[in-house]
Amino acid sequence: MNLTSLLNSLPGAVAQGLIWGIMAIGVYITYKVLDLADLTVDGSMATGGAVCVMLMLNGCNVWLALACAVLAGMLAGLMTGIFHTAMGIPPILSGILTQLSLYSINLAIMGFKANQGINVTKYALIVSQRNVRELSLSNPILTSLVVLALVIAVLYWFFGTELGSSLRATGANAAMSRAQGINTNVCKILGLMISNGIVALSSAMLSHYQGFVDVNMGRGAIVIGLAAVIISDVLFGKLFRNFALKLAGVAIGAVIYYIVIQIVLWLGLNTNLLKLLSALIVAVFLAVPYWKGNRKGGRGHA
Repeated sequence: MNLTSLLNSLPGAVAQGLIWGIMAIGVYITYKVLDLADLTVDGSMATGGAVCVMLMLNGCNVWLALACAVLAGMLAGLMTGIFHTAMGIPPILSGILTQLSLYSINLAIMGFKANQGINVTKYALIVSQRNVRELSLSNPILTSLVVLALVIAVLYWFFGTELGSSLRATGANAAMSRAQGINTNVCKILGLMISNGIVALSSAMLSHYQGFVDVNMGRGAIVIGLAAVIISDVLFGKLFRNFALKLAGVAIGAVIYYIVIQIVLWLGLNTNLLKLLSALIVAVFLAVPYWKGNRKGGRGHA
């Protein structure tokens, strides 16, 4: 095994980790802030890319295409929110229903083709895999860091407002929030919209980075998002107390996840086993707090 090949692959792993880290922040909002299990992301992770790529292929400005991708993701979150709040469907089933619907919607957006390519030489893409080893402003690592910082800054500001505090209160204790006059249904819908809007932004960036969008691009996205959140929680939970630092920790968790994946691939793992590996990584990091708790409990009894 050549160490040089691993070192050459690390910039790509970091770039992908940062892009998926933006998606993981969307997962963090529903999983940690709202305390909802939202599986919509497996669908909206392709929706943003599909909307952005198809608009650009039809002559749309890149920034307008990105904005439309975010809006499309927010509409997906709105659909899940309506299923859950207006129709009384449990959040996990609401997400599954939206995810299922989005498969057909994404295909329709892409002209009923499973994938659509977009070339960096013909279109003004904000990130591209071709530039990942360049020491320039076009390096996707630098661009992704800037977008990530902007997302974190906007979310930090928003969750400090009265409306943002209402969302956090809804996630912490919905019954008490209702008693204080907060419309928890509106907060849940808004939280799902924000979450999936961020996921769609990540999706658009990923389609730019890899040069194509695929209808199955988001399959297993929830596992990667949860892996990033759990890795961050285990490694930085006691260290990062500030909300902005927690969001940054989630992005770092995604980078760590992709570096681990890259190392395992370098060691010779069959790429067809990646989904199994992803599930095992999440399972181990989920189990770490439980194992720590049991060990402390055992000491107490002794």
